[in-house]
Amino acid sequence: MSSVPSAVTDLSLPGSRAWLTPLELGVLAAIWGASFMFMRVAAKDFGAMPLVEMRLVLGSLILLPFLWRARASFPAKLWPRLALIGAINSAVPFMLFAWSAQRAPAGIGAITNAMAVLFTALVAFFFYGEKIGTRRTLALFSGFVGVVVLASSKTAGASVGWAVAAGTFAAFLYGIGANLVRKHLTGLPPAAVAAATLSTSALLMLPFAIAKWPAHAIPVQSWLAATALGVLCTGVAYAVYYRLIQRVGAARAVMVTYLVPLFAVAWAWLLLDEPLTVAMLIAGLLIVGSVALSQRNAGR
Repeated sequence: MSSVPSAVTDLSLPGSRAWLTPLELGVLAAIWGASFMFMRVAAKDFGAMPLVEMRLVLGSLILLPFLWRARASFPAKLWPRLALIGAINSAVPFMLFAWSAQRAPAGIGAITNAMAVLFTALVAFFFYGEKIGTRRTLALFSGFVGVVVLASSKTAGASVGWAVAAGTFAAFLYGIGANLVRKHLTGLPPAAVAAATLSTSALLMLPFAIAKWPAHAIPVQSWLAATALGVLCTGVAYAVYYRLIQRVGAARAVMVTYLVPLFAVAWAWLLLDEPLTVAMLIAGLLIVGSVALSQRNAGR
């Protein structure tokens, strides 16, 4: 996740370190943007379920030290809830994005992923009674128009509608997951929670990954992409993200969502020679702009 206004500066840091927050936001956005490129490369050889299993296992291994340090805060009765939230917030969305990556350019998944911020607000409104306000209502409308534009487009003559639907539903699940984490896991160390949900998701996905494991040889390039997806884009990125949350707060850390689609499209254009279509540009502006509008007060 699984968003940057024109001037993002960490005023809580001394002047000599004011550059640290925008630097970390940029690095994190570049890493998460690359995740869609890595999925695009590896998904065609691994298939969605085996690739997601690789991502979950490697990501959880990177984060396990955080869980071990906080193990006293995770009693046995909490683990079924962690497994459910992990399925909603990690396993199924990861699988949907990997499935989408087999059928559409990397930028498509990244643009739909940005809707997660808006879906978080929508789920909070319908199920937890939080006010949504005029600004967020307009933002949601703009975001959904962007999804329609994207879903109705074609890339290289092929329709990407189903890929857009998969990515949008994955973003919706992220919205549900964010609310469940806030409702049921508040007070627990966030990085440890990420380790717990990723590891339980890996166990849940394991039988499906084994059943779908490809019989053919997997190229080295796809192994490298899958490894980078798990280690860098999941484990390391989550650790950086939660470190950022602890220092500047969730409202400012989530601004990384604004930048992820830009990096995803740039990586795919530079390294995979994927085109940037007019529909992708319009949809990206509508969706990312709507996220910026919905987060305007939070960013301040």
